[in-house]
Amino acid sequence: MKIVVTGAAGFIGSNIVKGLNAKGVDDIIAVDDLTEGDKFRNLADLQIADYVDADDFYDLFAKGVFGQVEAVFHEGACSDTMELNGKYMMDNNYTLSCKLYQACQSQSTRLLYASSAATYGGSDTFSESPEFEKPLNVYGYSKLLFDQRLRREIGQRFESASVQVAGFRYFNVYGPREQHKGRMASVAFHQFNQYQAEGKVKLFGPYGGYGAGGQMRDFVFIDDVVAVNLWFLDHPEKSGIFNLGTGCAQPFNDVAIAVVNTLRAGQNEGALSRDEAVRGGLIDYIDFPAALSGKYQSYTQADLSALRAVGCNHAFSDVQTGVAAYMQWLSKSKK
Repeated sequence: MKIVVTGAAGFIGSNIVKGLNAKGVDDIIAVDDLTEGDKFRNLADLQIADYVDADDFYDLFAKGVFGQVEAVFHEGACSDTMELNGKYMMDNNYTLSCKLYQACQSQSTRLLYASSAATYGGSDTFSESPEFEKPLNVYGYSKLLFDQRLRREIGQRFESASVQVAGFRYFNVYGPREQHKGRMASVAFHQFNQYQAEGKVKLFGPYGGYGAGGQMRDFVFIDDVVAVNLWFLDHPEKSGIFNLGTGCAQPFNDVAIAVVNTLRAGQNEGALSRDEAVRGGLIDYIDFPAALSGKYQSYTQADLSALRAVGCNHAFSDVQTGVAAYMQWLSKSKK
């Protein structure tokens, strides 16, 4: 089985490669841009058959240079929600995706691609339906426009797809192999580094009607994201757009206390309640940044009805479990 993974040296892409390897699949063409050379570390311990630069891949793939490819996991994109260059964003996230889709159709190659919960933006309902799609930035719009393009071509629920097409609206993903993402890395990653450097973690203060650290997101562990992607690989008859989150929103405070207590446990120190951690200065609330005002989702929670309806019954980790596993991984990687 020959597989292509775009964005293969990135966070989700490299974890999908890892998951494929665990299934015994190593005939993998890894596609990425390694201008940021340090991203090679995400591939160094994995098995692939070939590497192709992203600037070359899309034209070569459209020409059929790689032979019969079973499926493409399309994770390559500009994922910086603060990026203001709309032309750059649309070229990367929309135009290239459309080109890839057409090539996959002509070669009967399955396409499993990264959409985003940013398509919902200012909505308070997170169900895969147009009336709830209200992106707040050009990143969210670039992802939504590709979803809309596919809906026009193969139906609202992709019911006319002749070969599998599945899009995943990732919510707040965290876990190993995201270290290259800088400011776009998860809050758990940043809090690990804050605690190591300063002995405390930072959270936003009150905003959007929520108290300090009370804003709520659907935080999903990377292992769960990979598991769902691979479930669809094993079920080629399933197509559509699907939310990929836990279905259970939790406050940022839950992430913070999970980080603090896991790292304290590593130092043989006892667990604290959130109030105890705040009083002890281990959780520090900072003013909400003016630059994010009006562009920030204070609440997200994936509606998993569509995912469950097609038979994917994967059980997701909660924040306490997933963040603890991630902190342990980060602690070992620093040694």
